Amino acid sequence: MRLAEGIVIEKEATFGTLKFSALRREVRIQNEDGTVSNEIKERTYDLKSAGQGRMIQVSIPASIPLKAFDYNAEVELINPVADTVATATFQGADVDWYIKADDILLKDKKKAIQPTNKNGKVE
Repeated sequence: MRLAEGIVIEKEATFGTLKFSALRREVRIQNEDGTVSNEIKERTYDLKSAGQGRMIQVSIPASIPLKAFDYNAEVELINPVADTVATATFQGADVDWYIKADDILLKDKKKAIQPTNKNGKVE
């Protein structure tokens, strides 16, 4: 069972300051015969969340280039969504939460590339 669209997250209130830690794992696509292919489906990163008071894991699509930011670099999630996967058990269900995002960007870099109008103001 899954939530249809996931839960949209208010980034600042939920995570507070996010700092990059490391690439946690790469999830690979499974072949029809059950073997694991060399094609990467998504990458999961560890981020330090001041708002959560702990490390969180965030997955982004493999179509986004590998992130190799400096340790403790301040980052921002683009369009984060929380979702669940539930597995039925004899006593109810086990529920796992996970966070996906469209991208992870350096916080300073994002500010530097915001589009401006003809008067030089951020749109």
